Amino acid sequence: MAERAGTPALAVMTVNFASAAELMARVLGVPDYLFGIIAHPISSATDEELTAQASALTDCIKQLILD
Repeated sequence: MAERAGTPALAVMTVNFASAAELMARVLGVPDYLFGIIAHPISSATDEELTAQASALTDCIKQLILD
């Protein structure tokens, strides 16, 4: 994990994969690891929808990385 090397990092996934990501975090020994979560699916989202999701996630990302 990048954080173990001192590099701030954040995982972003869709809501459908959040529980799998939480399980993997526990397995890797970081049960309190925080994630940015966006709507599912993204494969059929338009550029405008993806831009809106990215914009909404910006504050979350700043908070998770800087806190």
